[in-house]
Amino acid sequence: MILTDREIKACLHHGQILIDPQPAADRFSSTSVDLTLHDRVLVWRRGNLSAQSAVVRPGRPGYSYQQVRTDLTESVDIHAGCVLEPGDFVLGWTAETISLPSASRFAARVEGKSSLARLALVVHMTAPTIHPGFQGQIQLEICNHGPLKIELMPGMRICQLVVEMVYGTPEAGYSGMFKGQTAE
Repeated sequence: MILTDREIKACLHHGQILIDPQPAADRFSSTSVDLTLHDRVLVWRRGNLSAQSAVVRPGRPGYSYQQVRTDLTESVDIHAGCVLEPGDFVLGWTAETISLPSASRFAARVEGKSSLARLALVVHMTAPTIHPGFQGQIQLEICNHGPLKIELMPGMRICQLVVEMVYGTPEAGYSGMFKGQTAE
């Protein structure tokens, strides 16, 4: 069951869902709440890659996403804006920290905003689910699939959070590698 704006607000009020900072009233729609873009993104380095690091092999033993991210990205401050050329891809975060306590029996999905999708800006590739027990900033996979340059600005409404009730309480809350992630 998807929660309406009223239920999301009630859950925020009672601490069943935590969003910090709390969203303003105008950020709620009938079944979601808008989240905003953090002031830093990770940009994939294109130059100076050795032949060995130019191919990422996630299926091989010893693969570490964290190591690839450390070796092949750089953090960029976007206070003055960040222009995505057609085909550009960056990793961003929501400015808000989200917490879905397992006992609250909620999961969520991060979805793009239609106003950005109509410009061919995608904010998540294949990972929309925010599991019960998750706490942290939501990382976004932002790609410009269109023909126009698109400027990203910190604080812009970048995605929406759709909250869903989970049938039952999970045996174990989210404990994956992205729990507690931050833009820092």
